[in-house]
Amino acid sequence: MTTIDPAELADRVADGDLRIHELEEEADHETAAQARRLLVERETDADLEAVADYTFDAEEADSAIENMIGAAQVPMGVAGPVPVDGGAAEGDYYLPLATTEGALLASVNRGLSTIRSVGGATARVTKNGMTRAPVFRVDGVAEASETIEWVADNVDRLREAAESTTSHGELLDVEPYVVGDSVYLRFAYDTKDAMGMNMATIATGEACELVEAETPASLVALSGNLCSDKKPAAINAVEGRGRSVTADVLVPGDVVEERLHTTPEAIAEANTRKNLTGSAKAGSLGFNAHAANVVAAAFLATGQDEAQVVEAANAITTMDARTNEDGTTDLYASVSLASLEVGTVGGGTKLPTQAEALEILGLRGGGDPAGSNADALAEVIAVGALAGELSLLAALSSRHLASAHEDLGR
Repeated sequence: MTTIDPAELADRVADGDLRIHELEEEADHETAAQARRLLVERETDADLEAVADYTFDAEEADSAIENMIGAAQVPMGVAGPVPVDGGAAEGDYYLPLATTEGALLASVNRGLSTIRSVGGATARVTKNGMTRAPVFRVDGVAEASETIEWVADNVDRLREAAESTTSHGELLDVEPYVVGDSVYLRFAYDTKDAMGMNMATIATGEACELVEAETPASLVALSGNLCSDKKPAAINAVEGRGRSVTADVLVPGDVVEERLHTTPEAIAEANTRKNLTGSAKAGSLGFNAHAANVVAAAFLATGQDEAQVVEAANAITTMDARTNEDGTTDLYASVSLASLEVGTVGGGTKLPTQAEALEILGLRGGGDPAGSNADALAEVIAVGALAGELSLLAALSSRHLASAHEDLGR
């Protein structure tokens, strides 16, 4: 492509001869981004020197961003290593976390250090299914019943239609819901190592054409919010979305006292009164201390869809003081994330810094067997969330939270 002066392109946009989203049609991606920066700097008096200082080729981000002007840089650190005994994850892992919240990495690292001192944590993905739930219009409940009966009898035909659009995804289930003259069909897919939202959407669109051809139902919207994507929803907490994953660990009482400076009983009580009773009183969908902190930081670091933190951090934390035969007390701790949507291929995982973060974990790209890398990523994130819960509840029960933030200058 012929080299064009970015200032000339910025002038053309300012004069109305060219639209800001059309710059890549006139120049390479880097020149287009530079032209937008010049335009924005002129019109806002902002200095975008830092925004312009990024290391990857702008064209590499083409599928991830429109109207690019540069990059937002978020500090990234690592916590760990920690041994993980998972269904897919096995061995020691450093967990990359990108955040602007001071003290978060220190807290998670303290939790992981405690877990490491007792031999590591156990984690398992217990359910997997990326969902998309279109909504159809019918005349009334009789047509709704006719539609869902047809769906129940023709899951194989729906599977054939849906899977014709993808070489990787597999239709697992179609669950119907009826509300008056609306019919919702919640399609669930195994999307292997991809987070799979686009895959599920395209596949469901194909299946919807079959539903419309064979039933009285008319498609209103490909997403009817029973999916439920990027919104807090009880259906995700109960039925799951993406990966449902649990991590747990048993910490001897003397280790709790030595490393966390409190007792199993105090942590268990803090969890019950804060995470369970307090969350119930608040009407919370998540019964945890701050799982979103770890999930969000891991998502930013590894190129996940950050908006899905809304449902991905929907977690329940349990802490139980278990008395042994010799009279000593251990702490059983667990965190269960019902709808952790992660992938190791596609989307933001292709960006250079995010790909490098996945390399830290040894989980870049597709796994063998397919889906194993995404399962492992979910298990490691769950262990990280467990570490964060342990550390924060210990700080609260020992009344060290405020002093810890003061000591770290926050």
